[in-house]
Amino acid sequence: MIGTDILKAAELLKQNELVAIPTETVYGLAGNAFNPIAVAKIFEVKNRPTFNPLIVHIKNIEFIHTIAQKFDERLLHLLRRFSPGPLTILVEKKTIIPDLVTAGSSKVAIRIPNHPMTLELLNLLDFPLAAPSANPFQYISPTTAQQVEEQLGNKIPYILDGGKCKVGIESTIVGIEENNVVVYRLGGVSIEDIEKEIGKVVVKKKLLKETEHHQVITSGQLEKHYAPKKPVIIGDLEDLLNKYKSVSKAIILFGDKHYNSDNKNTLVFNLSPKGDFVEAAAHLFETLYLADKSNVDVILCELLPDVGLGRSINDRLKRASKRE
Repeated sequence: MIGTDILKAAELLKQNELVAIPTETVYGLAGNAFNPIAVAKIFEVKNRPTFNPLIVHIKNIEFIHTIAQKFDERLLHLLRRFSPGPLTILVEKKTIIPDLVTAGSSKVAIRIPNHPMTLELLNLLDFPLAAPSANPFQYISPTTAQQVEEQLGNKIPYILDGGKCKVGIESTIVGIEENNVVVYRLGGVSIEDIEKEIGKVVVKKKLLKETEHHQVITSGQLEKHYAPKKPVIIGDLEDLLNKYKSVSKAIILFGDKHYNSDNKNTLVFNLSPKGDFVEAAAHLFETLYLADKSNVDVILCELLPDVGLGRSINDRLKRASKRE
């Protein structure tokens, strides 16, 4: 059921039921982060392997002291600077957070979502919310309540409808290794903006296969993710169009790129005709979702310029293109 009743959502969560919640990034599948039964339901509904940790959503920065300890001041500075917003920090957890949330790791991923309905919801609760994206494992993350309903509607009691997500891609995840600030997942806060605050950071470029699950320490480290059922093929668009001219296709463009054809077997999407990375990020998952629901055989795209949020968008496209 889709609705806007925050009190109803709060009551369900207090009963250790799951509720899909809106955030500025994507919709999350939320449960009581203090309750192992509620957390186990998240893994079950998503068909998510338990080696893949969850992000914990809190109502304000002060609440971090309830669930975590041993903070690096650089991470706290970033959280203050970009919260509420699409930034997650990885810090040492307290025992109040079940090991199931962190896949046995001593560190927990924490963020403050920037959505008025979810912040109001969190303020009605005396526990934080574990909330990965509200979609089946490895599928495209939902950016509307309707997409959640199509994917998980018969598996959860309530979807809190907060409209379309404004950022459209998941949060950037940062932590500390060997006294360096490390970016584990590219996301809604750009590397450039982070480095303006704390100086150079290390970006973890290696993505992990499921067989390397013992190396996973936070969300967003797996190689295959955000993937439509239709093949996503990345390359030079002109070359791809020649190669796939005989099949029905969806084309994803950016900026002043154009496709001129009367071919009725071609769907054309432009993430941002004006070449705006923020707009492109907001449209990315919706575009992949619409293309995947269409009758096309393949989805063709080029990578964006690899700067700013372009890096995060490229990361999602590369992972969407990974096949079994």
